[in-house]
Amino acid sequence: MASTSRLHVLSLFRSLLRTARDFSDYNIREYTKRRTVDAFRQNKALSDSSLVAAAISDGKAQLEIAKRQAVVYGLYAPEIKSVMELKH
Repeated sequence: MASTSRLHVLSLFRSLLRTARDFSDYNIREYTKRRTVDAFRQNKALSDSSLVAAAISDGKAQLEIAKRQAVVYGLYAPEIKSVMELKH
């Protein structure tokens, strides 16, 4: 059971990071990545199965929100790139 839960958590983590790549805006993309890593680190020590299930459920909800936001931001993306994305 623990290994399946671990696989689901890792899959969720990778999905959130992949979704972060879909944002065209540098700042939003980096914020999404940073927020994902921070949330998983914060919940790393959870051992109670009900708390783990709640964290996974929340992560799935956040993934769906991020997917929707990536689509909306893609539709209304600014034409100007961030300074961090300009090549010198």
